[in-house]
Amino acid sequence: MPRLRLGDGVDSGLDWLVTHLSWLFDAVKTVVQGMYDGIDAVLTAPQPLLLAGILAVLAWWLRGLLAGALAFAGFALIDSLALWDEAMSTLSLVLVATAVALVISIPLGIWAARSQPVAAALRPVLDLLQTMPSMVLLIPAILFFGMGVPAGVVATLIFALAPGVRMTELGIRQVDAELVEAAEAFGTTPRDTLFRVQLPLALPTIMAGVNQVIMLGLSMVVIAGMVGTGGLGGAVNEAIGQLDIGLGFEAGLGIVVLAVYLDRMTGALGTRISPLGRRAAARARTGVWAHRPRPTVALSGVAVLALVAGGLGVLGPSSGGAAASATDVGRGREISIGYIPWDEGIASTYLWKELLEERGFKVKTTQYAAGPLYTGLATGQIDFQTDSWLPTTHAEYWKKYGDRLDDLGRWYGPTSLELSVPSYMKDVNSLADLKDHAAEFGGRITGIEPSAGMMGLLKDKVLEEYGLDGAYRVVDGSTPAMLAELKRAYARKQPIVVTLWSPHWAYSTYDLKKLKDPEGAWGEGDGVHTLARQDFAADQPEVGAWLKDFRMTEEQLTGLEAQIQRAGKGKEQDAVRTWLKGHPGLVDRWVPVAGAGHGSRAAG
Repeated sequence: MPRLRLGDGVDSGLDWLVTHLSWLFDAVKTVVQGMYDGIDAVLTAPQPLLLAGILAVLAWWLRGLLAGALAFAGFALIDSLALWDEAMSTLSLVLVATAVALVISIPLGIWAARSQPVAAALRPVLDLLQTMPSMVLLIPAILFFGMGVPAGVVATLIFALAPGVRMTELGIRQVDAELVEAAEAFGTTPRDTLFRVQLPLALPTIMAGVNQVIMLGLSMVVIAGMVGTGGLGGAVNEAIGQLDIGLGFEAGLGIVVLAVYLDRMTGALGTRISPLGRRAAARARTGVWAHRPRPTVALSGVAVLALVAGGLGVLGPSSGGAAASATDVGRGREISIGYIPWDEGIASTYLWKELLEERGFKVKTTQYAAGPLYTGLATGQIDFQTDSWLPTTHAEYWKKYGDRLDDLGRWYGPTSLELSVPSYMKDVNSLADLKDHAAEFGGRITGIEPSAGMMGLLKDKVLEEYGLDGAYRVVDGSTPAMLAELKRAYARKQPIVVTLWSPHWAYSTYDLKKLKDPEGAWGEGDGVHTLARQDFAADQPEVGAWLKDFRMTEEQLTGLEAQIQRAGKGKEQDAVRTWLKGHPGLVDRWVPVAGAGHGSRAAG
């Protein structure tokens, strides 16, 4: 049967939309970004414990004293984990996505409840939205809205839309038909019947739909973090990329706290605004822990907290002017750097973060997979990245996006790609030897991120060149996962073959052999290039000049990588500062400015 090229049609349709409706997507992006910025500004303005107190008072009013105490404890835990800003960013994203989803879903649900043809037409669309893998939604979101919050919000609201429509329709249809007939018999208009009879009685079901929209939004934030939304989803993605179990657990715990709080509050709010719910709550037994204050008392509590916070000066730090400096070239200008979680990428990214901050710039670093990273550069969402392997490893990305990128030159090279085995595998010395030892290795080659260029080269060319494509299966994963597998196998002296590259600190940590490539399947060595968005060097001429002149030796790069490895996760920039102190003069050489000889902290 001939292959149905459905995907080609979808690609053509998306290209047409991007070309002809870019004005609409830009308008939506502006509105969504504005909503997010406004909510995030409100949530991050107070000090963490003040906002935790306000949210606790709200929980006390809606559910009782015990709920208020637990809410305060949960948000205090988030603050103690140093994840407050990330949590508020995630909460802002979920609130924006929920608000937009409800504005769309509730009217659609009402329409579907009052029109059988509309319900029949919506049903397959909702089925598609609920069953389509959530990560697929990120692809059109990136194309339409670029990297960052708008793409994450749109993908999240599309994913969470269906329950709002279904539960609204269900709630209205479940209203007793005799009540509707009685209202109509007394001459009530269809509009008044909807707003005075059907919607009030359907509120518990509709609020259950609101609850589901919020929960699905929270479940989507981790996936949305892949496109640079930041927040707790970004922290989880960073933990996955670096195999940092501790960070992943902490960020996941923060998401759990938000989920439980929003779940309980929306449930209680549904009870409060529903006539039937209020009657049930009035008949319920109360105790000390279930005590709920009147709204005026709750508002007074919030006001008192705000006044006390203002009197103690905890509403946020006051901004003060920084002293002028000869080395303050940036004067607070913002620069965004993206990176792939490869060791030389992490090392060079945090090195440049420290160098630029030494010169007065405000630098934001974000981890991406290779595909989103190049997309972000091409669309101008990211200023530059320092870990592009050209001309071979990242050839497919350069072919696709190269006309929208500026190559600021090679700062390290040549590199090499290879498959490596532990030195105790005595009979395996070249790629050709792997064929006779497939059973020992279990027919597995432990790989890294599937988006990495070397993975495509390995699967499409190297295995075929040596007749290994039938004997071996390349296991996709991540760089940290590959290194963890290598560490485990090496400690037990088990056979393992992994994808590696030079330079890499693993060669100094373990006794490994690079498998020879007599056929030259891997190609010539790459150079590690710095790529920037178009016109970045023109917008930031000092930084552009520094990046073009930047070079590192193998000794410098592997030494910095080793320092970061010793420092541990989350202390990359501290490791960079320590390394720079051991190499005086490099700061002034790499980012030279007049008068920098005495103004750099790390140079002397």
